[in-house]
Amino acid sequence: MSDRKPRAPKPAPPVSSTSSRDSSRLTRGDYPAIRPRRNRKANWARRMVAENVITPADLIWPIFVLEGVAKREPVASMPGVERLSIDQAVESAREAAQLGIPALALFPYTDPELRTDDGREAFNPENLVCRATRAIKQTGLDIGVVLDVALDPYTSHGHDGLLIGDEIANDETIAALVRQSLVQAEAGADVLAPSDMMDGRIGAIRTALESAGYHNTQIMSYAAKYASAFYGPFRDAVGSSGFLKGDKRTYQMDPANTDEAIREVALDIAEGADMVMVKPGMPYLDIVRRVSETFKVPTFAYQVSGEYAMIVRAAQAGCFDCDKAMMEALMAFKRAGASGILTYFAPRAARLLNQD
Repeated sequence: MSDRKPRAPKPAPPVSSTSSRDSSRLTRGDYPAIRPRRNRKANWARRMVAENVITPADLIWPIFVLEGVAKREPVASMPGVERLSIDQAVESAREAAQLGIPALALFPYTDPELRTDDGREAFNPENLVCRATRAIKQTGLDIGVVLDVALDPYTSHGHDGLLIGDEIANDETIAALVRQSLVQAEAGADVLAPSDMMDGRIGAIRTALESAGYHNTQIMSYAAKYASAFYGPFRDAVGSSGFLKGDKRTYQMDPANTDEAIREVALDIAEGADMVMVKPGMPYLDIVRRVSETFKVPTFAYQVSGEYAMIVRAAQAGCFDCDKAMMEALMAFKRAGASGILTYFAPRAARLLNQD
């Protein structure tokens, strides 16, 4: 038997910040070598690594116009939004240009006496949006004017098309939309935005524009427009809410469907749309993402009146800071792949962005 004494046990190594692991054996993903918070430690760092950025150039400002001079009329269901007389709309165009907002979208508050079953005021070259468009273009401002192509601001029944019996007649409506489009192009509209969701209207409008020599008039199609409850305040703003008979589910899309949106967008692009739009916005971010990734064309989202009103009302109730919620919501559209956003927050957001 050996007479050697047993060796004393080696002392345990000291506990280190690597939780007793050998730092030489750290692998990818191991803390503390990987600390994602390093890139969030300061404002400059967060800005430097931001994956998405919003600028005023991403915004389109929807404006409601009404008859009169020097008039500003609040929209009760949309706090902070007003209907503007044409001279005031021109001042808003100047403001938009100064803020770096590239385009305005004009919507008319039509005198109820001018509403008819056939929506004939839409074909009047002296209607509100045509006069407002000419007034804005006469300023020489570097700003685009977007006009909706649809009959709902002009019909006595509040629908986007012609009502024959109990049905919105597709082909008869297209003929009316073509007339409306040519009147708007003649007034100087830069972008026509068919929002009616009739089958085949993009091709008919594009053909008519080409035949009339309006080769450079752009079409931003409401390609995936859903039958939504979020449009309520808008209908109040244009004076349609009290006129609408029934609903619009026979031509606007079912909120349950996504593949149908892809088909609708594909058809509109094939027919000559330069840009496409998803409406509403935030409840349909999945559609924005699918459209953007599938087609690689300029894809816009409309942050509709109901979305705007929810954010403002909740902020007024003390639920959160309005500016922070506004910017977070707008960033969601960019993150989903939107090229730009139609939003009533446009001037407020642009002012904040310019301060930053």
